[in-house]
Amino acid sequence: VFGGAVSGAEAAWQLAERGVRVAVFDQNALPYGKIEDGLPKWHVKLRDKEEAKINEKLTHPLVTFVPLTRLGEDVDFEDVARNWGFSAVVLAIGAWKDRPLPVEGVDAFIGRGFYYQNPFIYWFNHFHEPDFKGENCTIADGAIIVGGGLASIDVAKALMMLNVQKALEERGHKVDLFTLDRSIARVLEGLGLTLEDLGLKGCTLYYRRRIKDMPLTPMDTSTPELLAKAERVREKVLDNARSKYLFRVEPLHVPVDKVVEGERLAGLVFQRTEVVDGRVKPLPGTEYEVRAPLTISSIGSIPEPIAGIPMKYQTYDVDEENCCRIRGFQHVFAVGNAVTGRGNINESLKHGRLVSQSIYENWLQWDEDGHRAVFEAAREAASEDVMRIAEKIQKAPPLSAAAFEALEERIRQRQEAVGYHGDYEQWVREHLPVRLETLIGADH
Repeated sequence: VFGGAVSGAEAAWQLAERGVRVAVFDQNALPYGKIEDGLPKWHVKLRDKEEAKINEKLTHPLVTFVPLTRLGEDVDFEDVARNWGFSAVVLAIGAWKDRPLPVEGVDAFIGRGFYYQNPFIYWFNHFHEPDFKGENCTIADGAIIVGGGLASIDVAKALMMLNVQKALEERGHKVDLFTLDRSIARVLEGLGLTLEDLGLKGCTLYYRRRIKDMPLTPMDTSTPELLAKAERVREKVLDNARSKYLFRVEPLHVPVDKVVEGERLAGLVFQRTEVVDGRVKPLPGTEYEVRAPLTISSIGSIPEPIAGIPMKYQTYDVDEENCCRIRGFQHVFAVGNAVTGRGNINESLKHGRLVSQSIYENWLQWDEDGHRAVFEAAREAASEDVMRIAEKIQKAPPLSAAAFEALEERIRQRQEAVGYHGDYEQWVREHLPVRLETLIGADH
């Protein structure tokens, strides 16, 4: 199993419970995926609960963990699939690549006034760590966020929290992120201040559809009545977020060009849109510049291309009629976000589930109950996939003793190469990052 987070851990555990020995490879030292690097760090209790569930599954006696092993770089996919000797290979590696912002040449400005959501949230989650060695993000007030899903709302919230925290500190008010998480508006009201008093404009989220179209809730919209209800809920969710965190939203806008000053991105050119029969229609002649010191694109995540894995458009080429098998391979399967490659709710509904890991990759809802429901659905989705995969494995001839030992030796060699000593629980203790709540002594 490649990928040890929600779907991968569930897949490993389900197979192990059926008597199958499983090796779980993860690209990071810890197997938590976007629970660690994408779920915003204010979700302390949920993060700890979800990571504990993964730990429980990966300490199954039949599960072996192999950290710091990136498929396609540290090990070759085709070599693993064709030569190592596994009975099956399960891809649960999720979607770590941001969908490109469709503005020509904008990627040349990454790190110079422009970031994508995934590296930004990774930085946000880890920059407080004393030994943080990742790329730093420079934030600014008055930012543009292009998006519309709950991930983009989390980006807006994180920006607002950091900018307000800094401005308050400059006035002598030390307020931690966990307090701001409860409500920026309430904190400012308690201090008798406004954004204007702090000299802040706040960030603005631009969305190509209407607010009521935002993919904010995994609700059934199969009838006009259910659709109307879902639209009301979406509007309420967004209103609550705006009132608590004080960011702005501009619906019916699509970026069409960039604004450049010197060597930095200085904003975007937007075109107004309308929604006709469910489709976004650009309105010619409505283009205008929006200048901003920072732009963050949050328009979805897709699987990273890996040499040897066939692609279909922006996702892996999966034969869904044949147990989510990767096309061209008899014993390579995909679960979770690697299947759809999309994080939006409609795509996941088409995939046959209400919510799945593919939604979670892009659906960073700030509400803990919502996150919890998504994680649970991800586990259920992986479990369904693995039941079908297990049937295929159990029909395959068992490995010979010599083949089994050769495979075990390959796995041991990889563990030794990355310094993994075999004690999963000790390894987690050694590599768990310093938590913000520990540093500041906050109870959240």
